[in-house]
Amino acid sequence: MFDYIDKKLNNITMYRLVMYCLMAILAYAVVLGNMGLIPYDSFYIIISVLYITFFSWIVNVFFSKIFKAPVNLESTYITALILVFIITPPQSFFDLNFLWFAFLSAFLASASKYIFTLRKKHIFNPAAIAVLIAGALSGQAASWWVGTVYLVPVVVVFGLLLAKRISRLEMIISFLFVFIVSILTIHPYSGFHNMIDFVSKAIFYSPILFFAFIMLTEPLTSPATKWMRIIYGAIVAVFFDPFFHIGMIYFTPEAALIIGNVFSFVVTPKTKMVFSLKEKVKTAFNTYDFIFKKERFFPFKSGQYMEWTLPHRDIDNRGNRRYFTLASSSTEENMRIGVKFYSEGSSFKKSLMAMKKGDVITASHISGDFVLSKNIDKKLVFIAGGIGITPFRSMIKSILDKKEMRDVVLLYFIKSSKDIAYTEILNKAENFGVRVKYILTDASNIPFSWSGEVGYFDAQIIEKLIPDFKERVFYISGPHAMVKAGRKILHNLGLKKKQIKTDFFPGFA
Repeated sequence: MFDYIDKKLNNITMYRLVMYCLMAILAYAVVLGNMGLIPYDSFYIIISVLYITFFSWIVNVFFSKIFKAPVNLESTYITALILVFIITPPQSFFDLNFLWFAFLSAFLASASKYIFTLRKKHIFNPAAIAVLIAGALSGQAASWWVGTVYLVPVVVVFGLLLAKRISRLEMIISFLFVFIVSILTIHPYSGFHNMIDFVSKAIFYSPILFFAFIMLTEPLTSPATKWMRIIYGAIVAVFFDPFFHIGMIYFTPEAALIIGNVFSFVVTPKTKMVFSLKEKVKTAFNTYDFIFKKERFFPFKSGQYMEWTLPHRDIDNRGNRRYFTLASSSTEENMRIGVKFYSEGSSFKKSLMAMKKGDVITASHISGDFVLSKNIDKKLVFIAGGIGITPFRSMIKSILDKKEMRDVVLLYFIKSSKDIAYTEILNKAENFGVRVKYILTDASNIPFSWSGEVGYFDAQIIEKLIPDFKERVFYISGPHAMVKAGRKILHNLGLKKKQIKTDFFPGFA
């Protein structure tokens, strides 16, 4: 069942999944309102959705015209739906207090994506900064009515799906753990049963789970690396604690998130760039490298990824944003991504292939811990499946340009010999200690002249080709199913968790 869920999640972009999850939670809230289980009439919940979505849409169109930027409808709808769960539904069709607060929030949420930026990078979570400022201007406050025990089951179910999809579970755990420790430290209680009752009410009768799963995890305003995300979750948790205060100042959920956003902004590379296409190069069967000119220098580590946005017509359900690992090394003048194309490709990939020299694409939020070890004496194994070779192209090019001698074994799994990419660089790498083993997985289609290996990624081939495998650190990059199976194979071979690094980022589809 879990493999089936993984497959389904892998076929939908992160942003589309967030939107669907919010819509499902909203539909459940409407049912609860109709049943009288929450103190908001289902009709006025729907009215709230219509008003806030319309305000968000019209304001986004307004700002996109001013800044000559494309409207990202998925982002608009996601922010609008989050605001719906934060702002109390109206009491009547023309509730002026609601209309003013909702309009201000929608306006400020949209403005944050265009104005509250540095080098075109978001600083604050749009919904959080919007209700914080709108509250100060209007004298009203966000009620966070989503924090009801009746919504907990759907929030948890869809929240876990989202956390699994975007690989942010460690940040959520850090946030919840520090929150519990914080409230137990500050708030007095007596006895074990009293403590359990207190904690359960703090979690199930508050918006904390919605906050943790939906808002805390936003990739654009959270840190780029695992340990920074864990610290980020802990910082936000302290200020989220309703009993924590500095003097007479107490913090709302939105204020807690904004404080975390500031920390994230400080520790995360501030990168959002517009690249123009220099050339397309065919590297293997149905596989192309897209080489872009940089508008300016920015630092990154070999093996990291970025979010790429390409506005186009007739956008399908995968949206106009993708995450691609950088195939280029930081030592190179140009940026490069490697892309595999299929017969029934997405509208994004079709538009990418249709790009001409000089056409532009936007890339942002450099992220990832799947990076080359700084210790050149560490013995490594790179395991690539198909297009999963791209981060290793980046790492190996860095090794070549820096003239580093390293002990690296690359196991390159491909279905057919025509799928092999980057042969020129891989051949040169052998002069710097990188031993490349090509392995065909389709035993029915072996060329007569083939001198490499045949088989699948399993324990036998690891033991055969890498006798000293227990002394090495393994990097695995490729299809999600391969990465997942590979991790299990290496664990069964006795490798420790710290010896296994996997290339995973939100949005493999």
